[in-house]
Amino acid sequence: MNAHDSLPGTDAGVLIIGGGLVGASLAIALDAAGIAATLVETAAPRADAQPSYDERNLALARASVNGLASIGVWRHAAAAATPIRHIHVTRAGELGSVRIDADRHGVDALGWTLPARELGVALLRRLDECTRLTRFAPATLEALAPQAAGWRAQIRSAEGLRGIDASLLVGADGTGSLVRAQLGIDADRHDYRQTLFVCTVTAERSHANRAWERFADDGPVAMLPLAEHCCGLVLTVASDAADAVAALDDAAFVELAQRRFGWRLGRLSRPGKRHRYAIQRVVAQRLTAPRAVLVGNAAQSVHPIGAQGFNLGLRDALTLAELVADAADPGVADLLERYAVRRAPDRQGTMAMSHALVRLACLPQPLLAPLRSLALLACDRLPLLQRGLVRRGMGFRGQPPRAVLERLP
Repeated sequence: MNAHDSLPGTDAGVLIIGGGLVGASLAIALDAAGIAATLVETAAPRADAQPSYDERNLALARASVNGLASIGVWRHAAAAATPIRHIHVTRAGELGSVRIDADRHGVDALGWTLPARELGVALLRRLDECTRLTRFAPATLEALAPQAAGWRAQIRSAEGLRGIDASLLVGADGTGSLVRAQLGIDADRHDYRQTLFVCTVTAERSHANRAWERFADDGPVAMLPLAEHCCGLVLTVASDAADAVAALDDAAFVELAQRRFGWRLGRLSRPGKRHRYAIQRVVAQRLTAPRAVLVGNAAQSVHPIGAQGFNLGLRDALTLAELVADAADPGVADLLERYAVRRAPDRQGTMAMSHALVRLACLPQPLLAPLRSLALLACDRLPLLQRGLVRRGMGFRGQPPRAVLERLP
């Protein structure tokens, strides 16, 4: 027997390891449903200490904003968000484009742009309002051991080592998930050999609440609307060029961004601080283990094309909270099986879409150019095809969690 097994255990009910964007959202959703839970996070409870509350500008799908509103987070974030009322998709050097307008689809916005740090601040404020949640931050998971009716976790914090017993263990601890490894769940990995650079820029022309995505051989370039003439730039480059791009001064970096994005917004200027991210696809081979489940990036990390990562993870969290709220025992096998079945169409469809877009829209395959142009034209001109595309893009795929359906168009 491990010496830690003799530590007295606190009954957590639901134990969430990882308090990033998805883990915090799950904790809040459970609290809103009247479910006691414990949240363990390695970072201190400050926006500047949490790695996932960073400088990225998140494109939140309409369903995500509905869900955040339903659990009381959006009222803390709405003032910092910018509505996306139009989307324009093109492929560099090829014909055709897709233009999507919110009015045409009967909604006030297709989604909203929100800096990740602002969402983090909103989550922290909402966490402070929770009454059934126990939080340990900063704290680290030292060990996991299966028990007869759940898991015993050993958690180290400033107060020392403690044991926590849980009927349901949730791994929300990111792409390099320790929980996933401890559960013995393997992950499939794919290196796209691409690196993402994100920053803000100022555009000469108004963005008019339009989001742009432009595919190219080196990867996608996106421009997300922010306040006034500011935009969130997402620039993808080949990984072997990433160091050289990182070394560019501001003028040279803006010149590169201008060349890759084009002149639809006029001259770009005044870039903010740049941040870089290597892009990999990491997909857990299964979502559940006995009395344990994975959510968010611990379950799947997808290519940022289409901005689906957090949106997908939030739907994980809200679906799990919905099922747990309706159950006497949150960790029973039937509940976890229903969770996996519920999430399968959304998870598999979103991952397949992002992977296919990279393979078909971004890589240099000249023979596909006519087909790509036809596909863009079809999505632009055929209403039924575009409606299905937009509905999925807004986060209404498969059987969405009830929390996102309050404003279902």
